[in-house]
Amino acid sequence: MKLKKLTALLLAGLMALSLVACGDDNTNTPATSGANDNNTTPATTPADDDAQGDETTAELSGKLVIWTLADDLQDFGDRFEELNPGVEVETTVIAPADYPTKVEAALLGGAKEPDIIVAEPQMIESMVDAGFFEDLNQAPYNAQDYAGQIVDYVWEVGQDRDGIQRAISYQITPAGFYYRRDIAKEVFGTDDPAEIGKLFADYATILETGKTLKEKGYRIFASDAETNYFSGDSAWVIDGKLNIDQSRYDYMDMCVALYQQDLTAYAAQWTAPWYQAMDGEVPILTADVMWGVWGEEGEDAPLDVWDEENFNANVENFSSESAEVFAYGLPAWGVLTMKEHVEATRGQWGVCEGPAYGFGGGTFIGISSQSARKDLAWEFVKFCTLNEETAEWWIEFSDGDTVSLLSALEKHANDTNEVYGGQALYSFWLEQAEGIDYSKVTMYDKAIGDAWGNAITAVKQGEKSKEEAINEFYDAVAATYPDLIIER
Repeated sequence: MKLKKLTALLLAGLMALSLVACGDDNTNTPATSGANDNNTTPATTPADDDAQGDETTAELSGKLVIWTLADDLQDFGDRFEELNPGVEVETTVIAPADYPTKVEAALLGGAKEPDIIVAEPQMIESMVDAGFFEDLNQAPYNAQDYAGQIVDYVWEVGQDRDGIQRAISYQITPAGFYYRRDIAKEVFGTDDPAEIGKLFADYATILETGKTLKEKGYRIFASDAETNYFSGDSAWVIDGKLNIDQSRYDYMDMCVALYQQDLTAYAAQWTAPWYQAMDGEVPILTADVMWGVWGEEGEDAPLDVWDEENFNANVENFSSESAEVFAYGLPAWGVLTMKEHVEATRGQWGVCEGPAYGFGGGTFIGISSQSARKDLAWEFVKFCTLNEETAEWWIEFSDGDTVSLLSALEKHANDTNEVYGGQALYSFWLEQAEGIDYSKVTMYDKAIGDAWGNAITAVKQGEKSKEEAINEFYDAVAATYPDLIIER
């Protein structure tokens, strides 16, 4: 594969797979030899089931080099080193935008390090095609001996198109709606997750829920991108043909209405007001203000929504209205995001299902096909993903991340979370994960999803009619994938 093409593919994978925003602008053959040519002392064979419950199995030694785009693996590396004094772990955390290029340059250049590499779901296919990930089905790994121990969709994400295991993740990331229980009781008379879930049952219902909330002085979402993870429940491409089912059009209509009918707070995801809305009232910004306030070249913006200090100091000049926000759409890791930003609303949150099964992100851990320390690297992969004591440690250490190891999830199924009104979140997330159909995910999703998002933006901002925007969408897909069958 040519370098430029590979780089483009990997970089394109950095955004969430098949999860188009509501049009927001912010938005070689693998080496199989040398598996035992390592300067390490192996622990147990992969099929040694008795070892899976132990944090350490036998004395390990050697150096392990990890390249990751997730800070979590720094913690896993420190823990692995702590429990195995003979092991030296060197972990490098690389910014997501730079990660694909650095891995490509190292491995295509024949580097023996790193030993451990990672990928988000949308990056795996390109990295496998480039020959970066070791075949974990072969001996001595025999990864398929562990099939059934990890949540199904996570296990499938880590496989290539031939069903060969290339990577495994320690977490599941199904999506749900995080909602305010107190607002739910006031407006809808109940805060029961099953009942509130009905308010998000489909796109038309979400719109009606938004209107009801606005009448009561609330906004349904902080931004119109909160439905990203539920943007469709069908594959974009089926048997080589572009597939646009009715739900895609319904999703577009909902996004346009949320925007044009001022049903959100226009607090774009990850900005200062977006976080602030988690803990109470937030100034309502018009769409023009949200995206139109920029400083002159060389000057600070008069209102910088990305800088909390600037935002707090200047927002009163741009907003005379405020409101509380009802819900956020986030994957399971949103539990960790929100706990850092709730104080006054602690205990007032719940989580319910959305109109489709969605997921977002996840760090998948694999072995570099060129590593000279593959035995030790495999011990680390198992330690992070297949070891119940590690899962127990991570649940406590992370303060609530949702692991992928089924035995740990089942053990904690009834654990309650005080931030979420005592809700048993692990059982909820496992139920949502079981509904994810990974066969609907395709290699085309990122580019097609982005093109659909651009069409939504053009319609909601009044730049194009719906028909014009959809025709341009078809043109963009045809230009990107000329071999696809497209019926307009």
